[in-house]
Amino acid sequence: MNYYIADLHIGHKNVIRFDNRPFPDTTYMDEYIVQSWNSRIGEDDHVYVLGDAFWKNEAASVSYIKRMNGHKHLIRGNHDRVHGQLRFHWESIEHYAEVNDEDHLVILCHYPMPIYKNQHYGAIMLYGHVHNSREAEYIERWKSELWDQGVPCRMINVGCMMPYINYVPRTLDEILKANPFPV
Repeated sequence: MNYYIADLHIGHKNVIRFDNRPFPDTTYMDEYIVQSWNSRIGEDDHVYVLGDAFWKNEAASVSYIKRMNGHKHLIRGNHDRVHGQLRFHWESIEHYAEVNDEDHLVILCHYPMPIYKNQHYGAIMLYGHVHNSREAEYIERWKSELWDQGVPCRMINVGCMMPYINYVPRTLDEILKANPFPV
Protein backbone atom coordinates (compact mmCIF):
# COMPACT_ATOMS: atom_id res chain seq x y z
CA MET A 1 0.00 0.00 0.00
CA ASN A 2 1.17 3.55 -0.72
CA TYR A 3 0.94 6.34 1.84
CA TYR A 4 1.71 10.06 1.62
CA ILE A 5 2.67 12.84 4.02
CA ALA A 6 4.73 16.05 3.95
CA ASP A 7 6.47 18.51 6.24
CA LEU A 8 7.11 16.32 9.28
CA HIS A 9 9.91 18.67 10.41
CA ILE A 10 11.04 16.18 13.06
CA GLY A 11 13.23 18.05 15.54
CA HIS A 12 12.11 21.53 14.45
CA LYS A 13 11.17 23.58 17.52
CA ASN A 14 9.84 26.64 15.68
CA VAL A 15 7.46 24.63 13.48
CA ILE A 16 5.33 23.93 16.55
CA ARG A 17 4.52 27.63 16.83
CA PHE A 18 4.51 28.26 13.06
CA ASP A 19 1.88 25.56 12.40
CA ASN A 20 0.18 25.88 15.77
CA ARG A 21 0.92 22.19 16.30
CA PRO A 22 -0.63 20.65 19.42
CA PHE A 23 2.65 19.59 21.01
CA PRO A 24 4.45 21.06 24.04
CA ASP A 25 7.94 20.39 22.62
CA THR A 26 9.85 18.59 19.87
CA THR A 27 10.49 15.48 21.93
CA TYR A 28 6.76 14.91 22.32
CA MET A 29 6.03 15.87 18.69
CA ASP A 30 8.76 13.64 17.27
CA GLU A 31 7.70 10.62 19.32
CA TYR A 32 4.05 11.19 18.43
CA ILE A 33 4.90 11.29 14.72
CA VAL A 34 6.98 8.08 14.90
CA GLN A 35 4.35 6.24 16.95
CA SER A 36 1.52 7.40 14.67
CA TRP A 37 3.54 6.39 11.61
CA ASN A 38 4.24 2.92 13.00
CA SER A 39 0.61 2.41 14.03
CA ARG A 40 -0.36 2.65 10.33
CA ILE A 41 2.63 1.53 8.32
CA GLY A 42 3.68 -2.08 7.91
CA GLU A 43 7.03 -3.32 6.69
CA ASP A 44 5.73 -3.84 3.13
CA ASP A 45 4.08 -0.41 2.82
CA HIS A 46 5.60 2.47 0.84
CA VAL A 47 5.55 5.96 2.34
CA TYR A 48 6.25 8.99 0.20
CA VAL A 49 7.42 11.92 2.33
CA LEU A 50 6.93 15.03 0.24
CA GLY A 51 9.76 17.02 1.74
CA ASP A 52 11.06 18.50 4.97
CA ALA A 53 11.26 15.26 6.92
CA PHE A 54 13.91 16.12 9.50
CA TRP A 55 15.36 19.20 11.14
CA LYS A 56 17.77 17.50 13.53
CA ASN A 57 21.40 16.70 12.97
CA GLU A 58 22.25 13.62 10.99
CA ALA A 59 22.75 11.24 13.92
CA ALA A 60 19.40 12.19 15.45
CA SER A 61 17.65 11.96 12.07
CA VAL A 62 19.10 8.49 11.46
CA SER A 63 17.94 7.34 14.90
CA TYR A 64 14.36 8.38 14.05
CA ILE A 65 14.19 7.05 10.49
CA LYS A 66 15.52 3.64 11.61
CA ARG A 67 12.52 3.34 13.92
CA MET A 68 9.96 4.14 11.19
CA ASN A 69 8.29 1.20 9.43
CA GLY A 70 8.02 0.59 5.71
CA HIS A 71 9.80 1.55 2.53
CA LYS A 72 10.55 5.26 2.82
CA HIS A 73 10.77 7.50 -0.26
CA LEU A 74 11.82 11.14 -0.01
CA ILE A 75 10.62 13.80 -2.39
CA ARG A 76 13.15 16.44 -1.41
CA GLY A 77 12.06 19.69 0.12
CA ASN A 78 13.92 22.88 0.88
CA HIS A 79 14.98 21.66 4.35
CA ASP A 80 16.06 18.11 3.50
CA ARG A 81 19.71 17.30 4.05
CA VAL A 82 20.48 13.82 2.81
CA HIS A 83 24.24 13.71 3.01
CA GLY A 84 26.16 11.07 4.88
CA GLN A 85 24.41 8.09 6.46
CA LEU A 86 20.83 9.43 6.29
CA ARG A 87 20.64 8.94 2.53
CA PHE A 88 21.02 5.17 2.93
CA HIS A 89 17.77 4.96 4.93
CA TRP A 90 15.65 6.27 2.05
CA GLU A 91 14.71 3.77 -0.63
CA SER A 92 14.58 6.62 -3.13
CA ILE A 93 15.38 10.33 -3.08
CA GLU A 94 13.92 12.51 -5.84
CA HIS A 95 12.91 16.12 -6.38
CA TYR A 96 9.84 15.00 -8.33
CA ALA A 97 8.15 11.65 -8.85
CA GLU A 98 5.21 10.07 -10.60
CA VAL A 99 3.48 6.99 -9.20
CA ASN A 100 0.47 4.99 -10.26
CA ASP A 101 -1.85 4.47 -7.32
CA GLU A 102 -5.42 3.17 -7.42
CA ASP A 103 -5.51 3.68 -11.21
CA HIS A 104 -4.49 7.33 -10.80
CA LEU A 105 -1.36 9.04 -11.98
CA VAL A 106 -0.08 10.83 -8.87
CA ILE A 107 2.42 13.66 -9.29
CA LEU A 108 4.62 14.16 -6.20
CA CYS A 109 6.57 17.31 -5.46
CA HIS A 110 7.34 19.25 -2.30
CA TYR A 111 6.22 22.43 -4.04
CA PRO A 112 2.68 23.03 -5.35
CA MET A 113 2.43 23.09 -9.13
CA PRO A 114 -0.98 24.25 -10.39
CA ILE A 115 -0.03 23.23 -13.94
CA TYR A 116 1.23 19.65 -14.04
CA LYS A 117 1.45 16.57 -16.24
CA ASN A 118 -1.85 15.00 -17.34
CA GLN A 119 -4.01 17.28 -15.19
CA HIS A 120 -6.66 17.30 -17.96
CA TYR A 121 -6.70 13.49 -17.85
CA GLY A 122 -7.32 12.91 -14.14
CA ALA A 123 -3.81 13.13 -12.67
CA ILE A 124 -3.58 14.19 -9.03
CA MET A 125 -0.85 16.48 -7.69
CA LEU A 126 0.22 16.00 -4.05
CA TYR A 127 2.46 18.59 -2.41
CA GLY A 128 3.56 20.19 0.86
CA HIS A 129 5.77 23.21 1.60
CA VAL A 130 3.03 25.78 2.23
CA HIS A 131 1.89 24.21 5.53
CA ASN A 132 -1.38 25.85 6.69
CA SER A 133 -0.18 29.37 5.97
CA ARG A 134 -1.30 32.34 3.89
CA GLU A 135 0.48 30.71 0.98
CA ALA A 136 -1.73 27.63 1.42
CA GLU A 137 -4.81 29.87 1.26
CA TYR A 138 -3.46 31.48 -1.91
CA ILE A 139 -2.94 28.08 -3.55
CA GLU A 140 -6.53 27.08 -2.66
CA ARG A 141 -7.86 30.30 -4.28
CA TRP A 142 -5.71 29.68 -7.36
CA LYS A 143 -6.96 26.10 -7.58
CA SER A 144 -10.57 27.30 -7.35
CA GLU A 145 -10.00 29.90 -10.07
CA LEU A 146 -8.56 27.24 -12.37
CA TRP A 147 -11.60 25.01 -11.84
CA ASP A 148 -13.88 28.01 -12.54
CA GLN A 149 -12.06 28.49 -15.86
CA GLY A 150 -12.55 24.84 -16.82
CA VAL A 151 -9.01 23.74 -15.95
CA PRO A 152 -9.06 20.73 -13.63
CA CYS A 153 -6.66 21.23 -10.77
CA ARG A 154 -6.57 18.14 -8.57
CA MET A 155 -3.92 19.43 -6.18
CA ILE A 156 -3.91 18.43 -2.51
CA ASN A 157 -1.72 19.65 0.33
CA VAL A 158 -0.59 16.59 2.32
CA GLY A 159 1.25 18.52 5.03
CA CYS A 160 1.16 16.52 8.25
CA MET A 161 -0.55 19.42 10.07
CA MET A 162 -3.57 19.40 7.76
CA PRO A 163 -6.67 18.13 9.63
CA TYR A 164 -7.25 15.21 7.23
CA ILE A 165 -3.62 14.08 7.64
CA ASN A 166 -3.31 14.67 11.41
CA TYR A 167 0.39 13.64 11.57
CA VAL A 168 -0.29 10.17 10.12
CA PRO A 169 0.63 8.99 6.60
CA ARG A 170 -2.56 8.57 4.55
CA THR A 171 -3.59 6.51 1.54
CA LEU A 172 -4.64 8.19 -1.67
CA ASP A 173 -8.21 7.03 -1.09
CA GLU A 174 -8.28 8.70 2.35
CA ILE A 175 -6.80 11.89 0.92
CA LEU A 176 -9.33 11.99 -1.93
CA LYS A 177 -12.31 11.35 0.37
CA ALA A 178 -11.24 14.26 2.57
CA ASN A 179 -10.72 16.54 -0.45
CA PRO A 180 -13.48 16.05 -3.03
CA PHE A 181 -13.02 17.81 -6.35
CA PRO A 182 -15.69 19.86 -8.15
CA VAL A 183 -17.85 17.89 -10.53
